[in-house]
Amino acid sequence: VVVTGAAGIMGKALVSHFAQAGATVCSTDRSTEGLSGFAIAADLTTDEGLQLLLDCVKEEWGAPDIVINNAAIYPSSFLLDLEVVDWDRIMDVNVRAPFVLMRGFALQMIKNNINGNFVNISSGAARKKRRTAVTYCMSKSALDRMTKGFALELAEYGIRVNCLEPGFASGSAVSSLSQEHIDRVMAAIPLGDETASDDVGQAALYLASSAAKNITGTSLAVDGGNSAGVMD
Repeated sequence: VVVTGAAGIMGKALVSHFAQAGATVCSTDRSTEGLSGFAIAADLTTDEGLQLLLDCVKEEWGAPDIVINNAAIYPSSFLLDLEVVDWDRIMDVNVRAPFVLMRGFALQMIKNNINGNFVNISSGAARKKRRTAVTYCMSKSALDRMTKGFALELAEYGIRVNCLEPGFASGSAVSSLSQEHIDRVMAAIPLGDETASDDVGQAALYLASSAAKNITGTSLAVDGGNSAGVMD
């Protein structure tokens, strides 16, 4: 299993869940600090970094069985204040990198006759835009569409491609939220609870397992029902 963005809260949980399930995991992030085992430092905003990851996995395994595209960035800015260079970086990490990695790893899987699968970590932001995060929301919408496209084109090779959409998490490393805001959001979630990293880890294990052998091209919301509606 390859897990990108493995040094973050969600990434560490994904690595832990797959390792506990008996998988051999390749963890990758911008540096290997905090990572263990088969770890690769790769800057996914560069062609060199992307190719390095593809080459290292190919040399070690020939091809992966499972790829979790988890790496993403979430800068906050109004569109009128957003610099083009920041737009490019968001799209590079959140959209371009998953495309390059899915294409590259899928070719490895096909060459080695592996019926592998991809799980792309998206967001409820793919469904609903919000001020100061429009570019992030657009990137996740693009990832959702790309997931369906790859699912269509890789089905003939027995390769599955799906999305996970985590819901609200007050413990995010990318934002500092007031308790008032947290309470207001939590009160609107139908099941009344935030999305824990363990929730996403378990869902990713399911989608990557044989239990989900007939599921491809779907987006699974793990959000306490928040995508279905809110409690007023």
